[in-house]
Amino acid sequence: DDPNCPDDFDVVFFSTPDGVGQQGASKWLQKNVKVIDYSGDFRFDDPEVYQGYAERIGRNTPHASPELLNDSVYGLAELHREEIARSNLVGNPGCFAVSCILGLSPAMKYELIDPGTIICDAKTGVSGAGKNPNATFHYPARYDAMNAYRISDHQHVYEIERELSLVAGEKVRITFTPHVVPLCRGILTTIYAQLRKGRTLADVEKAYGSFYEDEKFVRVFGPAKVQLSTHVRGSNFCNLSLNIDERTGKLIVVSLIDNLVKGQAGSAVQNMNIMFGLNETEGLLHPGIYP
Repeated sequence: DDPNCPDDFDVVFFSTPDGVGQQGASKWLQKNVKVIDYSGDFRFDDPEVYQGYAERIGRNTPHASPELLNDSVYGLAELHREEIARSNLVGNPGCFAVSCILGLSPAMKYELIDPGTIICDAKTGVSGAGKNPNATFHYPARYDAMNAYRISDHQHVYEIERELSLVAGEKVRITFTPHVVPLCRGILTTIYAQLRKGRTLADVEKAYGSFYEDEKFVRVFGPAKVQLSTHVRGSNFCNLSLNIDERTGKLIVVSLIDNLVKGQAGSAVQNMNIMFGLNETEGLLHPGIYP
């Protein structure tokens, strides 16, 4: 609404809280401007599923632009590249969702695991809470402290389960618990699931290698490689470490991303590149340095 703001953009990024994009996206779409929204406003093509998500974050009003949901595309390039290329409206995925979905998709596609046994244990830095002042997330208060939060009711579960169900071709339910740890940035998710009988580490490595063979930003490692959050800090990469607990027969995948890059802004730029037919890595091979 600012009269000094030009209106001849190619793309608009809504780096705004939930509820803002759904109010303003249609204005730009009507001008043939592409829209990438960072919030959960356009992550779902079903108003009822969106409403479940919205209620978990305290929004009890219906979606302001439900007619746009059917045209929106979930912005995880590794799963929806072709749809993103054809779309004018992309809902960027949540940061925890990126980590969990990339960590599990090959196992779901190649039927490596029992889908009813999935547990995702995620650790995130304080930047995941945003910039608004908050005593709980003020860094001096976080130093030497960590805690679980939103146990059993985190809003990202909706998109994780929806995407994994699409990959698996059946309804998937997971147990997901996030934790805040004294880091500035980064997400480390340890994923546990029961392997199907007869599946081996070689099967797992082959499946993940095949699934991500052509992906620029997903790197797959075996069990011998220790993964540190600093390995992906400031980057658009997702590092996956594949492990099997032979004693219990469980697959254990460690999934690492930078929540501010692959978990948000980097995915948005990756989506923009795809939407405009650019090199997918354009602008994403140099490190983000702030914060």
